[in-house]
Amino acid sequence: MQATSTLERPAAPPETSSRTWRKAFKDISDGFRQRQLWAHLGWQDIKQRYRRSVIGPLWITISMGVTVTALGILYSALFGMPLHEHLPYVAVGFIVWNFISGCVTEGTEVFIANEGLIKQLPAPVSVHILRLVWRQTLFLAHNLVIYFIVLAIFQMPVKWTVITVFPAIALLMVNGVWVALLFGVASTRFRDIPPVIQSFITLAMFMTPIMWNAESIAKKGLGFQANFADLNPLYHYIEIVRDPLLGDEQLLYHWLIVLGFTAVGWLLALVILRNYRARVAYWV
Repeated sequence: MQATSTLERPAAPPETSSRTWRKAFKDISDGFRQRQLWAHLGWQDIKQRYRRSVIGPLWITISMGVTVTALGILYSALFGMPLHEHLPYVAVGFIVWNFISGCVTEGTEVFIANEGLIKQLPAPVSVHILRLVWRQTLFLAHNLVIYFIVLAIFQMPVKWTVITVFPAIALLMVNGVWVALLFGVASTRFRDIPPVIQSFITLAMFMTPIMWNAESIAKKGLGFQANFADLNPLYHYIEIVRDPLLGDEQLLYHWLIVLGFTAVGWLLALVILRNYRARVAYWV
């Protein structure tokens, strides 16, 4: 048997690892570049949900409007607050909460629900996350119609600070991406996480000042409950949007807390994306 010369042997391919920061950031950048794909899929999700419906996506606004009106009237009577003050407070709170809870709960199943697409379409993992956040943003846009209706009914004054709602919503979308990415990868590996998160979100809705007003409780001398609201990070996410829409004074500490959670959340999400991005297709 003739020995093969070392020079004639083919060189072994260089070992590559999927656990690199370069590939993690490339996944995100490639996902943003495919915006036509996830934007189209997100819009198709809404159209598919209301297919053969006469008024289509307007059901989103109608269902939210009925819920806001009923709870606004109920809790304004329970807390003894004027309806023209409490109903707009509840309306904006529910609109923002619907976006947050949608990103969290649907984020836990974002990869599980797209199992077929993940196995058939070679696309970045972030495409499915951006599709989810875009869909929730469209829901948010539909629900903002309720705010304008309430604005017209109660003839609420609009201040120039209302323009700060645009960076606030953009910040919510940025947070929605890391939340869906973090919980989505973890839930794909551990299937017990989605029901736990859904139960937690239900509890968090009652613990967050959406239907009850933290400021009104503080005025009644119940300081513990007001301070407890400040310990809830979801409260600050809602306030950065609700304050400008209601014409209230902007508080800097709400923004600082949200920016802090944004930085920490993205750091955790990037670590998860770096280490487990390639395993998502095998876990679904």
